[in-house]
Amino acid sequence: MHIWIDADACPAEIKDLVFRTSRRLNIPVALVANRSMYIPTSSLVTLVQVAQGPDEADRYILQHVTGHDLVITEDIPLAAAVVDKQAIVISPRGELYTEENVKERLAVRNLMQELRASGHVQGGPAQLSAVDRQKFAATLDRSLTKLLKIQEIRSSVAHDRCPSSRP
Repeated sequence: MHIWIDADACPAEIKDLVFRTSRRLNIPVALVANRSMYIPTSSLVTLVQVAQGPDEADRYILQHVTGHDLVITEDIPLAAAVVDKQAIVISPRGELYTEENVKERLAVRNLMQELRASGHVQGGPAQLSAVDRQKFAATLDRSLTKLLKIQEIRSSVAHDRCPSSRP
């Protein structure tokens, strides 16, 4: 299990919360970005610096994510692709992307992109609020608990299948 952060646009307070959670649960975290950034001194946290350019971090995450991982991103097309790979995806605002909602979010994102390009809508999302941070923390905790339970079950099943573990 790994936590992947699409780090270029991820707010610092969200990354800090993930670092603390990583330490507490002993889960590796990889920040993927196209620029250098601060990471805490920890064997659990790595920075993967990809080439400059649009979607380089997304490509890297997609090449390395597995169904046992969690990805944190605000990028809806990346979220949709990760959901297709059966991994868990949450936004820095705490929204859990699923097969049921990610296509709708992608359609809304595309519409908003068209409206912004035509000048009908200006501006972007509001700043991250305390409510957003709380929602993120709760969603992160629930998601990791789910992944840890799945990992525990798989480990137990594998142990039961191993002939040397039987009396």
